[in-house]
Amino acid sequence: MRIGWIALLAFLLGGCASVKIEDFAAERPQLHLPAFFDGTLDAYGMFQDRAGRVVKRFHVEIHATWNGDVGTLDEHFTYSDGSTQRRVWTLTRLDEHRYRGTADDVVGEAVGTVSGNALRWRYVLALPVDGKVYHVDFDDWMFLMDDKVMLNRSAMSKFGFRLGEVTLSFHKR
Repeated sequence: MRIGWIALLAFLLGGCASVKIEDFAAERPQLHLPAFFDGTLDAYGMFQDRAGRVVKRFHVEIHATWNGDVGTLDEHFTYSDGSTQRRVWTLTRLDEHRYRGTADDVVGEAVGTVSGNALRWRYVLALPVDGKVYHVDFDDWMFLMDDKVMLNRSAMSKFGFRLGEVTLSFHKR
C-alpha cells in the first residue's frame, strides 16, 4: 500500500515540475543568437491580459548588429493604437550558453541561457501604465523554428501573480 501512495505522489509532483532550458538541448535547429539576431528583423506580437483578452497588438522593426561578443538590438515598436516606442538592447555573450542584457527600461540586467533551439530570457521591465511605472517580471521563452523564424512567449508577473502574456513571431528579412 505504501508503494502505491509513493508512486501516486511522485506522479503528482512530476506533473508540477517546471520546464528547464536543458530539456531542449537536443532540439534542432540549434540557436546561435549572433547568427539569428543579425541584420533587420520584423516581429509581430500581442499582449494578452490574464483573462486572455488581447489588449495590444504591435509590430517591431529590429536592427541587429554584433561586434565580437557584444550585440545591439535596436527595436522600433509601432502599436495598434498608433503609439511608438524604442528599446535598445545591449547583449553580451558570457560563454557558449549564457548571455546578459541591458536596456534603458530594464531594471538591472537580463539573464539568458541558450540550449538547443531555445532561449530562456528573464528580466524586470519598468513598465509605464496610466502615468505610473511598475516593475514587472518577464520570463521569455524563445524557440528557433528555422533560419528565418523564431517564436517567443513571455509570461508577465508581479509578486508571483500572473499579469498576462506577450506572444511574438520574429522574421528575418
